This record gives sequence, structure tokens and C-alpha cells, in this order.
Amino acid sequence: MRSILIDAGPQIALFAVDDKHHNHYDQLISRFSATGLRVVTTWPCIVEASYLLGIPQRFELLQWIELGGVVVYPFSPHHLGDMAAWMKTYSADNKREMDLADAALYWVANETGIREIMTTNVRDFSRYRLPDGQSFAIL
Repeated sequence: MRSILIDAGPQIALFAVDDKHHNHYDQLISRFSATGLRVVTTWPCIVEASYLLGIPQRFELLQWIELGGVVVYPFSPHHLGDMAAWMKTYSADNKREMDLADAALYWVANETGIREIMTTNVRDFSRYRLPDGQSFAIL
């Protein structure tokens, strides 16, 4: 089964049919689901997407998650130290900051080895390098 990370942007795009990325992510999910797909995200990404979606799309997203559309990868408070360190690293030398949603996906990638990610945040995820030196494969 193929596992792919999903950031807030594609979650928004899947439920906001007027979003310019809607067709792209809708087609990706449909195509990959045919051969077995596990979509993985984190609570910070869900909170961000939910906040930015309007009503009723917000509730459609939450229902999709409830029905198993994505796996929410859990983390504990003691994992925040790693996330904060990466946020500081990627925010110190650049004009762009790594936010908690990005850091949580970075952490999941480091923990699980999942490198494929659905994100509209290509600029940031292109510059992130995991501790093993690998980059993300952006879909």
C-alpha cells in the first residue's frame, strides 16, 4: 500500500471545488486509491485546513477524516522539542518560516520514511532536507 503525506493546502483543495488545485488533488487521490493508498496527516494540518475552509466544506473535511479518508499520525508533547528545533533551523536563515503544520509533517516523514507529499507549499517543502539528507517528493 502506498503511503503519502497530505498538507493543509491539498486538504483545502479537495473540498473547495473552486480552488485552483482541486482537480489535481482530486485526480491524484482517485488514481492512487485504485491501487491502495494510505493518506497521512497531522492535527496541525487539519486545524489549519479547517480554519481556512468555509462552511460547509469544513464539515465535509472533518467527516472525510472521521470516515477514514486520512490517517492522523499521532505525536506526543515530547516530540515538540524536535519540531521546534527544525522550525528554528528553517526559520533562522531564511525569509520564510517553518510553521508547526510543516514541522509536524517533517517529523512524520522522519519517523515513518514516507517521502511523498501532497502540498501546495512547494517552495518550502522543496528546501526542506530530512536528517538523512533526503528531500520530499512533491506530488
